[in-house]
Amino acid sequence: MTNAAAPSAPASARAELAATLRLAAPLVGANLLQMAVYAVDVVFVARLGEVELAAATLGVYIYSVILFAMSGLVGAAAPIIAAELGRSRHAVREVRRSFRMGAWIAVLGSLPFMALLAHGESLLLLAGQDPRVAVRADAFLDILLWAMIPALAGNVMRITASALGRAGWAMAITALGLVVSILANWLLVFGNLGLPALGLEGSAIASLSTAIAMMLAYAIVLVADRRLRRFRLFGNWWRGEWARLRQIVVLGVPIAATMTFEGALFSAAGFLMGRIGVTEVAAHAIALQIAAFLFQVPFGIAQAATIRVGLAYGARDRMWIGRAGWAALAVGTGFMGFTALLLWIAPRAFLSVYIDASAPANASMVALALQYLAIAAIFQLADGAQAVAAGVLRGVQDTRVPMVIAFVGYWGIGFTASVALGFWTDLAGVGVWIGLALGLLAVALLLVDRWRRRDRLGLVRPV
Repeated sequence: MTNAAAPSAPASARAELAATLRLAAPLVGANLLQMAVYAVDVVFVARLGEVELAAATLGVYIYSVILFAMSGLVGAAAPIIAAELGRSRHAVREVRRSFRMGAWIAVLGSLPFMALLAHGESLLLLAGQDPRVAVRADAFLDILLWAMIPALAGNVMRITASALGRAGWAMAITALGLVVSILANWLLVFGNLGLPALGLEGSAIASLSTAIAMMLAYAIVLVADRRLRRFRLFGNWWRGEWARLRQIVVLGVPIAATMTFEGALFSAAGFLMGRIGVTEVAAHAIALQIAAFLFQVPFGIAQAATIRVGLAYGARDRMWIGRAGWAALAVGTGFMGFTALLLWIAPRAFLSVYIDASAPANASMVALALQYLAIAAIFQLADGAQAVAAGVLRGVQDTRVPMVIAFVGYWGIGFTASVALGFWTDLAGVGVWIGLALGLLAVALLLVDRWRRRDRLGLVRPV
């Protein structure tokens, strides 16, 4: 079956910019709402006490690192689907194959990690954590681990719907997930409306319920939406397509590794701060939360860029490829330039969202956080550029060299500089943040340069 309605190249750079913004806006909205879902869990669990909060924090960290990496793996289906649509031949069948194998990977790939999460107490004790916290985190993870399959399956459905031009559903369904999360936490953590107060376990059940609700909502959309249902995405779900599965794995493993390198760098920075002081850890956590929230915008733009560039790559249209990539880079870096200016001008306004910045008890933490945010304002541009550059390179299915660049930049340069400046100079926590900025800048420069030289490097196939 052919795809007579395959997307065509926009007539101008302005048209491409508009197409990128239309696709990116709901993805950005979905990412920001997902941050809100995570925040809801913290708000409820924080009222249970320090041990419970520490257990949930460590449990979610272990779970989210695995989920983040696996999302990168199954996310490789997005550029493949986009390229299939761009080629305009056999798109329905090929899209269905990519979706099916992405879903298989989501389910089968989750199983060994779920088995690992079932030993949460042992993992945390090996990491030297408090035994009381390890026991509670183990109970939390015993429930949360079941959310991995629906979360990843929902992610495959989300990227497929987005690649097929229905990204608005991502924002709507994540909003639904936020409502479910708030309601389920309210009902189960403290036992409202006659339900038992389950505490920490109730929060884990709430997270599981949210993941299942979002997965089911995506499934309904895929069969009910007029544009999506013609692909019959759940047809022949039992049939293996081994060549396509290998293609997703080969493309996706480097993406998963790249995302793990970056996430692990910021986690390692937190451990470095712990060796400097308690106040430094608190200031670092708040400043990093602000930076992570702002990062959701270029991350959403990067997701859109992968699809837009992937369409052009499938069509083998060199001009469209370049236009789509540069449009996304302009939007991503432009926004982060704006947020960098806001952080530089009014950092206290951002801090006040999380803490009382005027309270005397918080004076030392606020002073440190303001210094970290000043550096964050500088690396906002680099952070946006590296995220979008990685996205556009994924659009041309280039993931292996970017993985190497990420490892060298984040760990060879960023982590090394953080250790050197944080512990061998008087900069302390500020030095750690300067190291993070240097790592992001190195990755951004190398990835953007690789994109600039895409033709000479043979990343774009001849027309």
